[in-house]
Amino acid sequence: MKAIVYTQHGLPASDPKSLFETDLPQPTPGPRDLLVKIRAIAVNPVDTKVRAGAPTDQPRILGWDAVGVVEAIGSEVSLFQPGDEVYYAGSIARPGSYAEYGLVDERIAAEKPRTLADDAAAALPLTSLTAWELLFDRLGVEEGGGDGDALLIVGAAGGVGSILTQLAAKLTRLRVIGTASRPETTQWIRDLGAHDVIDHTQPLLEGLRAIGVPQVRYVASLTHTGSHYPQLIEALAPQGKLGVIDDPETLDVMPLKRKAISFHWELMFTRALFETPDMVRQHEILTNVARLIDEGTLRTTLGGHLGQINAENLRRAHTLIESGRSRGKIVLEGF
Repeated sequence: MKAIVYTQHGLPASDPKSLFETDLPQPTPGPRDLLVKIRAIAVNPVDTKVRAGAPTDQPRILGWDAVGVVEAIGSEVSLFQPGDEVYYAGSIARPGSYAEYGLVDERIAAEKPRTLADDAAAALPLTSLTAWELLFDRLGVEEGGGDGDALLIVGAAGGVGSILTQLAAKLTRLRVIGTASRPETTQWIRDLGAHDVIDHTQPLLEGLRAIGVPQVRYVASLTHTGSHYPQLIEALAPQGKLGVIDDPETLDVMPLKRKAISFHWELMFTRALFETPDMVRQHEILTNVARLIDEGTLRTTLGGHLGQINAENLRRAHTLIESGRSRGKIVLEGF
């Protein structure tokens, strides 16, 4: 099968050797696996981080978001049949989606939204899982709950933020406050349902006070946590909750003690990586997201379509993500 891989980490995305096309054997499904013929993919920041920082001794296939058709199933599969159209975010411990075929455990896949084309559906899995787990599983907000409380989303215009803003605005009663720094991203967040938008290049506390919210019960810090950390602690109410998904070099938890602030990591790969007893929760989440899309409650966060799945376009996608100026999700489609 055709695959786009890297063999040398740390190369700039513009280098032709950073991602290149090769031929690899088509994988064979294990007992719980689906063999999926991949039709569309999305590119995420984790793709660029692995390419830049993870050594490999053999060609490695990156990419985890995928939409495709089930070609074959393992002996113990019960949730799907060949011919089903699925979407998923995969496992970071397995080869990714920059290939014509991929394997995914049935417990972390779901039928794709029926109302979306492949490219729009491909934009959803990883960010939807991350946002849903962060809001409901980690921060512990209940669907329909949060009345009288506020959620501050730092980096609300990115891939995860674009879904989290919708989930919080549509499925809870929280006051949703997003951060952005450009007119186009500010409008994007408002269109997704945020009640307020403040500028994260300015002091966050001043932005919150300007909208009459001196403290918030919940913070979802999706980017630049290290630089915002002291402000986030000050912005959180006593007994508030701080959820983080990015990779600060270090964080000192001691300043959280005085306010009894709880700290929550979210990594959507955890359930698949450790095959946790509740691994099928991701199948359930993606099924719920597909239903909400088809009902018109949520919308795709497709931000840009870069064309065919090939090495050149994937290098362009990595370059754009590394610039920090992408909005929504970047997708590619077809071989």
